Amino acid sequence: MLRHALAIASAILLVGAVALATLGPPEVPLGQLLLMIDRDTAEALHTGIEQHVASWLWSDVVMPLLIRPAWLLPASLGLVCAGAALSLRGRKAAGGTHRRSQR
Repeated sequence: MLRHALAIASAILLVGAVALATLGPPEVPLGQLLLMIDRDTAEALHTGIEQHVASWLWSDVVMPLLIRPAWLLPASLGLVCAGAALSLRGRKAAGGTHRRSQR
């Protein structure tokens, strides 16, 4: 069940990354895309992270992500989900029972 959910999430994220890369403005940073969608979202994200989590998280983790191309984050998360789905793949059962031949 978890494997299927990760595979679906991976497919959605990778298709979204390709759509952002091909249909959006070329090389638009993630922060600029957030501002284009809604100006209040970026400010709310900044305020929420600094008030509820830690102020260093904004400057050391989120800001470097916001200057990267917008397609990079969903592509990275999609690859991580795909790897997790593949690593959770169970072994297939053998086709029949193994019997020793009697001689």
